[in-house]
Amino acid sequence: MKNVSIPEAALHLAQLVDAAACGEEVVIEKDGLPAVRLVRIEPAAKRPRRAGLLKGKFEISDDFDSPLPDDVIAGFEGR
Repeated sequence: MKNVSIPEAALHLAQLVDAAACGEEVVIEKDGLPAVRLVRIEPAAKRPRRAGLLKGKFEISDDFDSPLPDDVIAGFEGR
């Protein structure tokens, strides 16, 4: 744990944030008394995806993955 005064914290904020991000606890003192703690934020746990969440919200046509017509392909290829 590292204790620093407010003026020192203002001067070295980037380094203190880096230290906290690496897991070190930084206590910032005001008038010699602990005022706040600077600590790493743990990443939020990912929630599992729910199957069927968008069911009924949109439709995919039966020919979605059918080959494109030649004129459309020609347009993409610049012919």
